[in-house]
Amino acid sequence: MLSVQITIRDIPFSAALETHLRKRAEKLKQFYDRISSCRIVLELPKKHLHHGKLYNVRIDVAVPGKKLVSTYKYDKDPYVAIRDAFNAIARQLEEHSRKRHGRIKSHEEVQHGYVARMLPEEGFGFIKGHDGTEYYFSITNVHYPSFEQLAVGDAVEYIAELMNDGWQAHHVIRERNHAEVI
Repeated sequence: MLSVQITIRDIPFSAALETHLRKRAEKLKQFYDRISSCRIVLELPKKHLHHGKLYNVRIDVAVPGKKLVSTYKYDKDPYVAIRDAFNAIARQLEEHSRKRHGRIKSHEEVQHGYVARMLPEEGFGFIKGHDGTEYYFSITNVHYPSFEQLAVGDAVEYIAELMNDGWQAHHVIRERNHAEVI
């Protein structure tokens, strides 16, 4: 049984919420079986100026020789904040396990497509791949040129990854045409 410490601050006690946290913590063992402890903090800090009350979740996991920490996850729904925090720590555990067992992530295949839609005010857009699949990308996924310089119809190359919310394009680079000078 995994040693789990749960701290709930500024929220009325809920047995259902505590049970949910314990079950999620137990599932972490499927990502790395040498977890020595798990500390979960769920709190409802002061009201956020623009977003109202946002639940905050932080998860600290101790494994031999290292401590992994999920970043703070905020959401209006405590279960969404919990899900996001556990997904983040699960990814860290998977990566730690790969490194410990010498399994290096292979280089992903570069895909080609074009910018299908841009929502510059929201900071994201969509790429349509040659197979017709749409890939979400955000301002942080664009490497060249800047996000603001991309336009609908631009040919791009990217690395595709299946995330919890669907396909996402990483390392987006606009393909250079022959007339473009560096």
